[in-house]
Amino acid sequence: MLESYNVPCDEIVIEEEIKHSRFISFLFHCDSVDKLKFVLTDIKRDYPGASHYCSAFVAGAPDDSVLIGSSDDGEPAGSAGRPMLAVLQGANIGEVGAVVVRYYGGTKLGVGGLVRAYTSGLRQGLVQLPTRLKQLRYPAKLHCDYAQLRDVEHLLQQMDAVIIDKQFAAAVDIVFEIGRQQQALLCESLATLSQGSLRPEFEL
Repeated sequence: MLESYNVPCDEIVIEEEIKHSRFISFLFHCDSVDKLKFVLTDIKRDYPGASHYCSAFVAGAPDDSVLIGSSDDGEPAGSAGRPMLAVLQGANIGEVGAVVVRYYGGTKLGVGGLVRAYTSGLRQGLVQLPTRLKQLRYPAKLHCDYAQLRDVEHLLQQMDAVIIDKQFAAAVDIVFEIGRQQQALLCESLATLSQGSLRPEFEL
């Protein structure tokens, strides 16, 4: 399982005319089926009267084979949605969605021509698509003294951990999330900081 991967941090629109048909390709961040539906609704509103609104998405990590989907939206089976999905899966980007709007121009393209037309804009867009690295983080908790809190918070920040909650009582209970790769280093650093008294608990 990937512990980090690139995800889109902006969207790209590529417009082409292929044999008199107009193809408008959209690439965007998509972490759920619902997000794809919202974007598709907006595109249909902004680009009314098109012949087809074909789509594909990889809503998880790039190698996720569950959170994926595609739609030919009335084009011949396998001529739009599945080829679009294949292009997304080959890009090594996670949480990415694509919609291609087609305004039919009167010339039939055939299945091979449709495959090329529906993937052309995506291939161009994926090269330009701005991305950021997403680090998967996992729940953990730590019990520390008030005197140790500032050093602990600084250490967690250095390890790219995210503090979710702090409970203040006789001591401080910190709930945070951290990447798998940083867990061993965090244990070592906390042990050095506290002469072995600070031990984080990681959820499996």
